[in-house]
Formats: sequence, structure tokens, C-alpha cells
Amino acid sequence: MTMRRKLIVAGVVVAGAMGYMAYLGAASSWQYYLTADECLADSGRFAGQRIRVSGKIAADTLRISDDRRQASFSLEGSNGQLPVVYAGPLPDKLANSIDVVVEGRLDDSGAIRAEKLLTRCASKYRSQMPSGPPPHDLPAEAEDRP
Repeated sequence: MTMRRKLIVAGVVVAGAMGYMAYLGAASSWQYYLTADECLADSGRFAGQRIRVSGKIAADTLRISDDRRQASFSLEGSNGQLPVVYAGPLPDKLANSIDVVVEGRLDDSGAIRAEKLLTRCASKYRSQMPSGPPPHDLPAEAEDRP
């Protein structure tokens, strides 16, 4: 085997290994989240699996430990509530009736043992169209768009 051929083979092997490692690293962030209702409806299928679930914390279900390193609550669905137990640092904005995304494993009892907890931005942070006439470089019909 010539030196050129050896370098080509080594390059292909290194590039393949790097591509595979990049795929493995990115695959976990590609996971789409379920709603609380979707998880409740098909909990048998998700038992023991790593899942990401989005929902609103049900009113008066949030319990936070004194050291703010553990919390338990239920995600509100239209057909029931999905219990969540989380251990780790809590987001500052964590409160009853806010939207959150939890990531963890669904145990056999139907509760999520969360490893990650993210609060979602409230609707008050959405940008709004300014009042008044549209800027001169926008067509007139853009004025009516949300």
C-alpha cells in the first residue's frame, strides 16, 4: 500500500469517527417534546424511556424544598395531571401556573423523574407590532399582519 493510499484511508476513518461523534452529541438535542396529554395518553409506551414533556404547572401543586434543590409538581393536561419530581438547581422563575419543559424518565408509577427543568418565556415577552403607520419600506398590507 502506498503512502498516499494510507493517508486517504486514515483520513476517511478519522472523518467517519468525527461525524459519528457529532451525530451522537447532537441527537439528544433533536428530541421533540410531548405535551402532558400526549404523555398521559400513551404512558405505557414511554415508561422507562427518556422523554421531554411540555406543560403548565397545575395550580397549587408546586412543592419546593427549603434548600431549593428539589421540587415536585404536576403538569396540567386536559385529561388529567402528570406528576413530576425534580432534583437539582431550580430556575428563579419557577412558580405555579407557568409553562415548563421537563426532561427525564417516566417511571412505572407514571411520574416523571426529571433531570432538567426549564421555564418557558411568558407571553408578556412576545414582541408586538408598534402602533401607528407601517415603516415606509413595508408594503401597506404588512400593516395588518400580527
